[in-house]
Amino acid sequence: MDGEDYSKIDYGDKACLVIGNEGKGLARIIEEECDYIVSIPMKGKVNSLNASVACGILIYEMIKR
Repeated sequence: MDGEDYSKIDYGDKACLVIGNEGKGLARIIEEECDYIVSIPMKGKVNSLNASVACGILIYEMIKR
């Protein structure tokens, strides 16, 4: 939730997408190895997204560029 806005990241040519679980997110040791921690801004009454939905949004954004 505290990551950078996913739409403002330059994913470059090669990227590895790591999705944390819906409850605890990423393990600390994995998070420390990531170049970016991103988040998807929520609107209205939605607090969070299912991990698979978030993954789909992020993959689409990466391919779109």
